[in-house]
Amino acid sequence: MGQKSKEKKDGEEEVPATPSGEFVFPNKDRYKGEYQVNDEGTIVRHGVGTHTTVGGIVFSGTWSHDKLNGNGRVEFPSGAKFEGEMRDSKYEGMGAYTWPNGCVYKGEFVESKLQGNGVFNDHHGQPWVGEFRYKAAPGLKFQLNM
Repeated sequence: MGQKSKEKKDGEEEVPATPSGEFVFPNKDRYKGEYQVNDEGTIVRHGVGTHTTVGGIVFSGTWSHDKLNGNGRVEFPSGAKFEGEMRDSKYEGMGAYTWPNGCVYKGEFVESKLQGNGVFNDHHGQPWVGEFRYKAAPGLKFQLNM
């Protein structure tokens, strides 16, 4: 485990360095990145880092109190991926989800579900726009670019 050092300028207090390292969990998942030790003495993911599961799912981005919060990326072994805003390790806010067949949704997410306004590009690259409600998209319209 390494520790980043920060230089002290004249007249300034030294800012504690953010510790970083690599950890292997009991289930053999791995985390490499910044962390902090909480009041109970437990190490939690906190800062920028990457968590890789034994099954090959890769979570990377900004961690806060052991969950992805802020911008993040999730990559699946199937080729699917998510990139965007996350809260408590769920897709929350604006983001893009790409399926293995090349379909892409860009828009709003709520609790890791397509929810709100967005654009869905099908496997032919044709854009469909409208409001998404989890698995339904009533009133979805084909977008013509002329």
